[in-house]
Amino acid sequence: MYALLLILVLSLRGVPEALPDPPGPVIWLHLADEAITPVTVRYINRGLAEAARTDASCLVIELDTPGGLMESTREIVRKLLDSPVPVVVYVSPSGARAASAGVFITLASHVAAMAPATHIGAAHPVSIGGPLPAADTTGGGPGVMEEKIVNDAVAWVRSLADLRGRNADWAARAVAESVSITAREALAQGVIDLVSPNAADLLARLDGRTVSLPAGDRTLHTAGATVQQVEMWWGERLLALVSNPNIAFLLLMLGFYGILFELYTPGWGVSGTVGAISIVLAFFGLAVLPINYAGLALIALALGLFVAEAFFTSYGALTLGGAVCLVLGGIMLIDTPAPVMRVSTSVVIPVALATALITFFLMTRLATVWRTAVRTGSETLTGTQVRTEEAFVVRESGYEGMIRVHGALWKAVSDRPVPAGARVEIIGRDGLTLQVRLQPDAAP
Repeated sequence: MYALLLILVLSLRGVPEALPDPPGPVIWLHLADEAITPVTVRYINRGLAEAARTDASCLVIELDTPGGLMESTREIVRKLLDSPVPVVVYVSPSGARAASAGVFITLASHVAAMAPATHIGAAHPVSIGGPLPAADTTGGGPGVMEEKIVNDAVAWVRSLADLRGRNADWAARAVAESVSITAREALAQGVIDLVSPNAADLLARLDGRTVSLPAGDRTLHTAGATVQQVEMWWGERLLALVSNPNIAFLLLMLGFYGILFELYTPGWGVSGTVGAISIVLAFFGLAVLPINYAGLALIALALGLFVAEAFFTSYGALTLGGAVCLVLGGIMLIDTPAPVMRVSTSVVIPVALATALITFFLMTRLATVWRTAVRTGSETLTGTQVRTEEAFVVRESGYEGMIRVHGALWKAVSDRPVPAGARVEIIGRDGLTLQVRLQPDAAP
């Protein structure tokens, strides 16, 4: 009996204990000095989908942004709030910032972390001309709408901070007063959850932290988890590049130059091909941006005025008007209060001046050509006076003979007799035959 019990105990000791399941991977996204645009939305959506597919421990968004489009920010925030996977926003590397739209994204994350020497804040809405001024509620003027925009943003950022248990008062000041703080100050004031110098330290400090998801609380298991980098693919990078308002504007102008040059030269060549590609890329980028069609119309009007300068004598008025329309249209092209997402005046003004100077130069050259006497063709012969080589003889068409013009012998006809050595004036040409008129001093 005792022998059987001993055998049973020894056999049970030989059974290996069940090993715990390894933690899911950590999905890592990079937003390095990226403005928040619809391209950013696509990239983050792809990262969230990959995190859900692999049952990831968490999704880390390494953030460095000057701000961006409000609609894109709202869409990203909605995705983060509904995410079935914990999302960590890590403002990194040192020197990075989470400004403007970055404040909302950071506060919406389940865990907010920053690297040393980074900062966060300055989320006040900005108008086309600069920061929104204080509202003028007494007169019911434009300040009322500006006050509504600020109040809406303040309420939104407060709700995000309250949801995540962060400092809602500071979040409101970041929007209303455009304040900014460093990583250490953000940690001390309860704006973020931790300060971490690198990715390895961040994952170690995240391990064991519990976050609240729509499906319930979840504990992070990031110690020993593999990091899976999800980069932008080349199509997203191309779209991010051409959706930069400055790049899109320059591509639009380059396309105009290329096609305009092609229209003034015979056939179809490199300039037309490059121009067509540039215009396609420009509209490809503008398609994901909030376009102000009044600005686009002003740019089209400016280009039309530059072209019209070649056909009308305006003494530069059309060129000047085109330059003004181009500057105004470029500034108004992107319909957003975020200055980082508008075409920079340091790009618009030089392009407008360069276009005006090019147009003025071409028009000056064209006027010079118009004033220059024609040196080829029938026009160079008409009005020329020469001496006849021989006396004209009678033919059915009149009197015919040979004359020398510019070193070449031509057959000439006249309606009157022409002696040899007489001075005649060319009055026309019919094919290879010149029509001449005897001059008063016909005698040689």
